[in-house]
Amino acid sequence: MATYELNLPVDDAQIEKLKVGDIIYLNGQVCTARDMAHLEMRALMEAGKPLPEDIRGGAIFHAGPVMKKDKEGKWYLSVIGPTTSIRMEPHADFVGAQGVKVIIGKGGMGEGTKAALQKYKQVYVQACPGCAVVLAAGIVGTKEPHWFEHGMPEAMWPLQAKHFGPFLVTMDSHGASRYDEVKKHAIEVEEKILDKLGC
Repeated sequence: MATYELNLPVDDAQIEKLKVGDIIYLNGQVCTARDMAHLEMRALMEAGKPLPEDIRGGAIFHAGPVMKKDKEGKWYLSVIGPTTSIRMEPHADFVGAQGVKVIIGKGGMGEGTKAALQKYKQVYVQACPGCAVVLAAGIVGTKEPHWFEHGMPEAMWPLQAKHFGPFLVTMDSHGASRYDEVKKHAIEVEEKILDKLGC
């Protein structure tokens, strides 16, 4: 297990160094994107229009931040925590094709994402639930949101990160998945218990 500080955007070589169990911190722009933001991005690409932010080599965070405005009317981040990532599973190949290199969320993702991570050289990293205030300390600014009409959590927020994390690599670009390991172990334990019970 190693710890890395990554300056976004990153390239394939930097991603390929990362393995399940590594810890990363991020510097640069991180864009939040939940269900509606993914749908909006897909609609733009299907219409042949550019995305509002350049996400190539960058990071997408499955999160609904709580944003506030200061006395000058500028947005700032109050707290930010991860949302359940599996909802974004249908967009796995799309996100990879746009050049995103780091996907941040909680709970892991499925086989489509596992394949996309290998195909496009990406990693999925786990943000610790319950650490919204700690994570917020790693955000030093934001630009204006996109698709705010869907509400604060569903808007895309281009956040400026500095030593943002820590995040645990739980799915890497080599096909390894911490979630697969946990599932396999759980099945083994279950089988042992059932065997003892004579089931």
